[in-house]
Amino acid sequence: MDNLVTINNLSVVFNKDKKIIDNISFDIPKGKTVALVGESGSGKTITALSILKLLPSAATNTDGEIIYNNKNLLANTDQQMQKIRGKNLTTIFQEPMLSLNPLHTIDRQIEEIITTHSNSSTKSARLKTLELLKEVGLEEIAKRPNIYSYELSGGQRQRVMIAMSIANNPDLLIADEPTTALDVSVQIQILELLKKLQKKLNMSILFISHDLSVVKHMADFICVMKEGKIIEQNTKDEVFNNPIHNYTKELINSQNKKRENEFIKNSILNVENLKVWYPIKKGILKKTVDHVKAINNLSFNLNKKETIGIVGESGSGKTSLVLAILKLINSEGKIKINNLELSNLKQKEFKKLRKDIQIVFQDPFSSLSPRMTVEQIVSEGLYVHYPDISVNEKNLKVESILNEVGLKYSETYNRFPHEFSGGQRQRIAIARALILNPKILILDEPTSALDITIQKQIIDLLNNLQKKYLITYLFISHDMKVIKSVADNILVLKNGNLIESGNTDEIFNNPKNDYTKTLLSAVI
Repeated sequence: MDNLVTINNLSVVFNKDKKIIDNISFDIPKGKTVALVGESGSGKTITALSILKLLPSAATNTDGEIIYNNKNLLANTDQQMQKIRGKNLTTIFQEPMLSLNPLHTIDRQIEEIITTHSNSSTKSARLKTLELLKEVGLEEIAKRPNIYSYELSGGQRQRVMIAMSIANNPDLLIADEPTTALDVSVQIQILELLKKLQKKLNMSILFISHDLSVVKHMADFICVMKEGKIIEQNTKDEVFNNPIHNYTKELINSQNKKRENEFIKNSILNVENLKVWYPIKKGILKKTVDHVKAINNLSFNLNKKETIGIVGESGSGKTSLVLAILKLINSEGKIKINNLELSNLKQKEFKKLRKDIQIVFQDPFSSLSPRMTVEQIVSEGLYVHYPDISVNEKNLKVESILNEVGLKYSETYNRFPHEFSGGQRQRIAIARALILNPKILILDEPTSALDITIQKQIIDLLNNLQKKYLITYLFISHDMKVIKSVADNILVLKNGNLIESGNTDEIFNNPKNDYTKTLLSAVI
């Protein structure tokens, strides 16, 4: 088997003393997919950046070689690498919105990639751009390519990134968590697209992911990384069927399993005929001509200690539902918490109720203030709802809740969010919510950005906290595997409508609606 890239004894250090890649070696065969798997901080992305010679300024290659076309890439000048990047070696990232220029149209960005690495005229580059957009399944966008990235969905933006990455028929595509933030149905579409393009172009892929089900679907070979070392590498079948290293076994066994739970049949949240309609206004007078029905006549009950999973693709109404329950947007219908109808409550009365319903977001780094210490973040709600609390009492509560979520108070209280890992930041966010002893906790994609082992830890933590404090969860996720492991009952939303609901096992084993079947069929 011919190898496209060979990495021999590669090492990378940070700040001249901290080794983050430790003497790793592996091959990327022509036309095959090699997956790098491991937890955050294992060295996956740094390995990819080494191939591209795009290491952060604090990082240095201290040893080894990366052979491509019989030449050591590490010996190339910046000018030589610029000719290769974007042409022979290309990349797509987890979040395309951060990679696409919001000030330039889609067609201009693709055309620039083409003209930078070829002698193509503007006209021929434009024609190729339209062909590329069609190639990646964006036929409608090809009819109006002069649009901006913010006008596209997440899946569409990722397809644009793929179009850019294959524009010059690359030898190697580095895909760094390309599907993590996507709905399950869009995820499988992107993966199948990559496989189709790989076969057509005979392209090699270096696939970086923490999702083992995705890796199993994509990879020919797997390299398992831990703390900067490759601890196991083999064919996909051998790694999954006959793992050797204990860490590999731990990763494989970290797949979420259905928990057992007995909730209390006592309704704590009642939603009746909820409507969230956004007006569509046209004309000089901005007359309302129609509505976007984000939520349309939705009704459900949430019991004490119960977990309801809310599933559906982007645009299904999941976020609008959360905002309506929190009274952050206008809505019609009835929302009752402990038999108190929210629409009847004055602002002061609802403020008192807010401590009973808290939320944990998908990305804790964005929801935690970078200018506040952990102690300040966790205790902020106490000062809002209990302004007379003493400093000593506040400190005791913060210490107790941090210990409860698995963080040592003495090691965390005076540090800032950027000093913690993703899993630790999510524990801080959970502590902030729990310190007010809420009756309902809304969890909006709380695990999607986490490694599979950290994901399992967070889910286990949430399950244990629910049992101990009888908390009720409203769990929103596009990851059906996660939903299966946490939810007692499931609501399936599509275009603002509740199309199916029921017990988790019933939904998974005997779905009735075609849309539900489509969601489940996309689970890999």
